Amino acid sequence: MSINRKPRRPDVTTVELVGGPERLELELHDYDDGWPAVYLTHRHRIEAALAPARVGIEHMGSTSVPGLAAKPIIDIVVAVKDITAEEDYLDPLLAAGYQLRVREPGHRLVRTPALDVHVHLYEQGDPAVEDYLLLRDHLRTDAEDRALYEATKRTLLNRRWDDMNDYADAKTDVISAIKARARAAKEV
Repeated sequence: MSINRKPRRPDVTTVELVGGPERLELELHDYDDGWPAVYLTHRHRIEAALAPARVGIEHMGSTSVPGLAAKPIIDIVVAVKDITAEEDYLDPLLAAGYQLRVREPGHRLVRTPALDVHVHLYEQGDPAVEDYLLLRDHLRTDAEDRALYEATKRTLLNRRWDDMNDYADAKTDVISAIKARARAAKEV
């Protein structure tokens, strides 16, 4: 065991939604070839804010899948060394202009004031990160599941949502089925 290692602190046990529920008008946009450039801009901003720490940074979500219609929100996942050590990542990201939106066990979410970039923070090795990347990579290569996912989103967006989290939860069954197929395809 390293002498310099900080003792593990307990994580939060509740969900804190900073600012409370938000009623949002959601709409899908056709895939925009500019989304990867927006991701790269924020990747560099995050890297600069968190330097010299080694963190994993990936573009995820629908805007990371060419050809997939999406809400025009760039989702980024960042894997940090210790999710409980907020002073190592949260304070620098807030200083870089991001705003805290969610604090929950194992996960933090910061976003831009314009609400067009969401940065999801998890601890390195958290299975959620692998799941996000599994879904992204599968949707990039499987046209049928990409079409299914887009059709599901379009159907759900015909309903009224008082909170974006409710919309996200409504996609869970379809996402779970797609991820199961992606895992099965990896095993072949």
